[in-house]
Formats: sequence, structure tokens, C-alpha cells
Amino acid sequence: MLELKNIKKSYKTNKLVQRTLKGINLKFYKNEFVAILGPSGSGKTTLLNIIGGLDRYDEGNLIINQKNTKEFKENDWDAYRNNCVGFIFQNYNLLNHISILANVEIGMTLSGLNAKQRRKKAIEALTKVGLQKHLHKKPNQLSGGQMQRVAIARAISNNPDIILADEPTGALDSKTSVQIMNLIKKISKNKLVIMVTHNSTLANDYANRIISMKDGKIINDTNDLKEETDNQKVIKLKKTSMKFFTALHLSFNNLKTKKGRTILTSFASSIGIIGIALILSLSNGFNKQISLYEKTTLSTLPIVISSNIQSNIIPTISDETSLEYPNFDYVIPSANENNDLQNNSINNNQVNYLKKINKNYISEISYTYQMNLNFLQKINGKVNISTLNYPETINSDFINKRYDVLAGKIPTSRDEVVLEVDSKNQVSKDYLEILGFKTSNNINFNDILNRKINLVLNQNYYQKISNYFVTNQNLDSLYENQNNIILNVVGIIRLKKDYPNVSNSKIYFSQKLFDYLLDLNKNSNIVKEQEKVDYNVISGEKYDLTTIEGQRLKENVLSFLGANLIPLTIQIYPQNFESKEFIIDYLDKYNNGKTKENMILYTDEARMMSTLSNNIIDSISIVLIAFSSISLIVSCIMISIIMYISVLERTKEIGILRSLGASKKDITRVFNAETFIIGITSGVIGIFLARLFIFPTNFILYSITKLENIAILNPFHSLLLILISVILTIISGFIPAKIASKKNLVEALRTE
Repeated sequence: MLELKNIKKSYKTNKLVQRTLKGINLKFYKNEFVAILGPSGSGKTTLLNIIGGLDRYDEGNLIINQKNTKEFKENDWDAYRNNCVGFIFQNYNLLNHISILANVEIGMTLSGLNAKQRRKKAIEALTKVGLQKHLHKKPNQLSGGQMQRVAIARAISNNPDIILADEPTGALDSKTSVQIMNLIKKISKNKLVIMVTHNSTLANDYANRIISMKDGKIINDTNDLKEETDNQKVIKLKKTSMKFFTALHLSFNNLKTKKGRTILTSFASSIGIIGIALILSLSNGFNKQISLYEKTTLSTLPIVISSNIQSNIIPTISDETSLEYPNFDYVIPSANENNDLQNNSINNNQVNYLKKINKNYISEISYTYQMNLNFLQKINGKVNISTLNYPETINSDFINKRYDVLAGKIPTSRDEVVLEVDSKNQVSKDYLEILGFKTSNNINFNDILNRKINLVLNQNYYQKISNYFVTNQNLDSLYENQNNIILNVVGIIRLKKDYPNVSNSKIYFSQKLFDYLLDLNKNSNIVKEQEKVDYNVISGEKYDLTTIEGQRLKENVLSFLGANLIPLTIQIYPQNFESKEFIIDYLDKYNNGKTKENMILYTDEARMMSTLSNNIIDSISIVLIAFSSISLIVSCIMISIIMYISVLERTKEIGILRSLGASKKDITRVFNAETFIIGITSGVIGIFLARLFIFPTNFILYSITKLENIAILNPFHSLLLILISVILTIISGFIPAKIASKKNLVEALRTE
């Protein structure tokens, strides 16, 4: 059943070549007990290793049941060791971190037997060797003879054709040796048993064939058997494969023997997970706070519809107390600046469409006009003039909802106005100048209330000279003109704390005033003249009215002169978050199918602010996660080192598993299973500790921000971080696992 033809084997050490086997020719038959005798260095163990597939021959051929092994691949040798050969080693080669029952079962797991079959056959094998009462003991709880019995049970459990015993009694006393030899003799009745020994007495007492070796050659063979005439069936090798659960079981039991190191390793590698989990908790919590803030407070911010106008008339902030609209002279649009003019503007169709919106969704629609308003003040007997370019309207219901009245009352008539102050009760110097204050020092609310504002009409402010208009320089006469509109400051208001304080100080006018001014301005001389001509009646610059740009430049001048009430900006204030979505849908419905020039261009300030805030938080989170990831990298390096140490510690185990038929992939799987367990443990510890740290984190943040439960760890993030921990640890252990799989089988078995 087993034939060796001219087997040769040499070992090379640097330039030294040692020939261990020098042309071995042997035949072995079923049901014989063969003892191979010889002094140390004779090559008997090398011969046994080659027969068992633990080592490879250099020349010759090994034939098993008519199966030529010359073309065997690595997987074939693994299957051969598992299916056809059972090993009994001198030093037992048992896995100390699992029970003797599991030790016997492990070879069968590689054969693909199910758990019930494995358990049954393992118990039968242990019963045959008299260890049925010790099934769940660990090897280190047994005597030497008992451990050798376990090795024998493991060797016969998978019902191999060949049993190979390497000095099976070398580590036993004489009484135990006899018991073991009787057991092996019994096995040889239906199997081929090949035993290597240096004890000639044992060989003569038990073996029915003795082969003597010296210097790598056969010097004597007592073979007195005739060649088998029965045709032997060609062996069929069933490929071995270790299931991942088996690898997990082995690794878990190994890690249990090193609990302290495993826990410390898992904790160290969990530090990065803890950091990232806390960052994600804060990011998630802050984003939820922003979403809540958007639904409650930010939802009341306006949806702004705005025309794009020339950049040289956009107001700028002049100093820290200046607010939205600085005081500067009215700028006449110039034809040579039309490169800055955009094609988008609010038109009558859009205004009419907005007027039809469902009022139940709207808290207020506020308009800002391009019309410039000219005001006169007499300070210390001298008349001064101030210009407000972008006046805004407000209604009394809106003031009631959003503002606190700090002094005075809410306006009710056309000529009553209110002054808004910011959150610190500050007012822009520009508005104070309009109100006639020369300095901003020592001004209180009572000084402002009932302050009169002298509004000069275009009809009186502009005078025609030839074909052009210039401003009236007789300010005293203008101040005394009976046609001026006298406005009265009746109230001082401030935005309520519940609303985002995104606006600053302003003077608000009534819509009735602008409707009245529109009629007056339309009939003014300057407007009538401007409507008729194709040039700027103030600057004299020509407009090409055959072009859209020229037409818009002219319309822009008319708007500044108050000839129309097409708003510059429209601010729509929704009732609540749901109303805001309805308004946006309403605007989008108008824009469907229209070109950009004809669309209602709007800005959702609430969404813009929340998106900006979310982006800032996400950016900060990414940066912090990147820093926390450094600890993950350090953890990966540490795990690689620890796994390499584990490979060194488990070299003997690697050899045992390989001798039982485990493939290189199976060995890799065992160490991947170990890193998998460490990764799971690390991730779970990290998430557990992160959840614990959330409590003090929220306490500290509450004391600072008064916001409750900011840090919230998303369950999805928890699972994701555990998965990342597993992936990183497996990657970290990949190289050590590969190193383990490439360990020389014979050298691994010799490791102590």
C-alpha cells in the first residue's frame, strides 16, 4: 500500500550540504507493524516525516495505494496528512488551551465532519484508549501516559490507513511504555503502523518487521511478507478546510490563557475608537441641535428675494456701530459701469405672483425699495441733509409677534415710524444723523421718541437747469417748505430673544407712506423728464434703449427717484418650519420651465445658516477624527507587534495543526480569527467607554452652553466603529498571519 522508490533528501546550510537519505527503496503493507531502528542522525525521523508528508523528498517517488505523489500540490499533501495518516509524537504535541476532546476532534473538523459526528467519533477514540472519564480535562491536567493516549486517540479518530509513531514511549516510564506499545500493537491489526525508535527491545517485542538504518541507508530489513496481490484502491484525497468558527474557537481558547494581555491590547487599541466615537457623538448632537434650532427659531428667518444691482451702490459697514445702511450720497447708475449689472431683477409679474400666496403660511412680507429718501435736520441753526437709499417697511402685526417695544408704541398711521435697536440697544450713527443727532453720546430713548424727521420730496429737492436737474442748494428754504412730509418716531423696538438676532438697527416706515410717495414722485418734474429722454437727467450719460442693459439702467434711475415700487428685496417670513417648506414649493412652482433671467431668485437664510453650521461642524469633526485616527494607526502597529509575538508563541501549535492537515490558508484563518476577536473586543470596549464618557461630557457642555444632552452616539456609528475596529485589527495582523502560514512544518513541530 506504500512504496518508496529511490528517495533522497538533503539539507542545505549556507554552502554545507548534508545528505540525510541516500536512495531509500521500501514497500510497506497493510496490517503490519514496522519498527525503524537506527542511531541518531541515521535519517529514520526524516524518513518518517517524508512518509507522513511533513517533509518533501528531493528525488525519487512516494506511491500510496497506486497514487503517485510526485505531482502533489500543497493542498494534496494537506489532504493526505488529514485523510491517510495519523501521527503519534514523542512529546505528544497537544494543544494545551483546549480540552482533550477538542484535541481529538480538531483533525476531523478539517475533514468537514459535522459537530455531532466529530463528537461521537472523538468519544469513541478516547474510550478505546481508556480516557472516557477525562473528556473535558486540559492536557496539562493529565499524566504523560494519558497525554500519549490522547495523541493515539487523535491519530486513529479520523480512521487513517497509516499510523506513524515517532519515539512514542521516549518520554514515558517502562510500565507506561508497555501499556502504550500494547495499544499501538492492537491498532496494527487493521492498519499499517510505522514506528521510529532507538529501543531495539521494544522493536523486537512488538514489531513484526524491523528496518535498520545507518547514514541515510537501509542496512537491514526483516521483511518476510509477500507482496500484496489484492488490488488496492487508489486513494481519494478530500481537501481539508477549517471553518472560521473552528478558528475562532481555537483563538478564543488561546486568548483566554492570556486574558491580561488581551484586555490591555484591546483597551489600548480602543482609545482611537473612543476618541472618534465622542467626536461623532458631539457632531451628531450639535447637528441635531441645529436641526431643532432650524425647525424652531431659524424657521422664522425670512426667505429673501433679491434683485442684483450695481456693486457701487451696495452698502458697506463703516465702523463697529454702523449697521446695515451707511449714509452716503445717492449714486446715479452710469453706463460705463454696466459690466457690474446682473440680468436678474424683480418684476411686476413676480410681485403679483407673491401677492397671491396663501396668507396662512406667512407672518410678514417686508419690502426694501431702491427709492432714495432725503431728510433735512437743523442742528445748532444749520440745516444738514442725509440720504437713505434702501428704506424698509414693516406692519404692526409683525412688530407684535417678533419685537419687544422698549419705548413708545407701535405705529398706526402713515407718518409714524419706529426705530429698531440691536441686541445691545445700539443704533447706527447713520440713523442718528437722520434723526438729527450730531453725536452718539448720552442719547436715551426719551430723546429719540417723538423726534421729527423732515422728508423732502423730489419735486422740491431737484431743480431743472437747461436739460438737466441739479439738487437744490438752498437748504434753509427746503427745510421750511410746506410740502415736506414730517415723520414722527413713535416707538423703539428690539427683536425678541427667541428669534435669531441677525438684523441690526433700522428705521421702519409704513407701506402707506410708500404708496403715497409713489403718486407724488410719478408727478414730479424730474421723473416725467426722465421717462421721456434716453439719457440720465442728472449726470447726462446716454442710455442705449435698444438694449436690455440700457433699458434696465434707465429703470434703475427711475426706481431710485421713486417712480415705481418694484422692490429691491422682498423678505417673506414664514409662520413656522412647515410653512417655510410650503413657501419654497410655491416659489419653485413659479420657476419651473423658466430661464434664470425670469426666475424668482431666493435665498433660504435658515437653510443657508444651518447648512453652513453643519458644514463647519462636519469640517471640525473631520479634522478631529483625523487626529484621533493617529491613535488608531499606533494601535495597528501595536497589534501587528503583538500578533507577531503570538505567532512566535504559537509556532508549535502551527506545526501541530499543519501535521493534522491544516492548510496555509487555515493557519492564516486561525490568526485572522484572533485579530477578529481582539478587534471585536476593542470596538465593544471603545463604544462602552465612549458611552460612559458621554455623561460627563454632556454635564460639562450643559454647564457651558445650557444645552441638554448634546453628545448623542448614533447606534449606526457604534456598529460602524466596531466594524472599523475589526477591519483595522485584521489588516494589522495580516502580515503576522501570513508569516505564521509560511512556517516550516517540521521546524515548527520541533519548537518548544
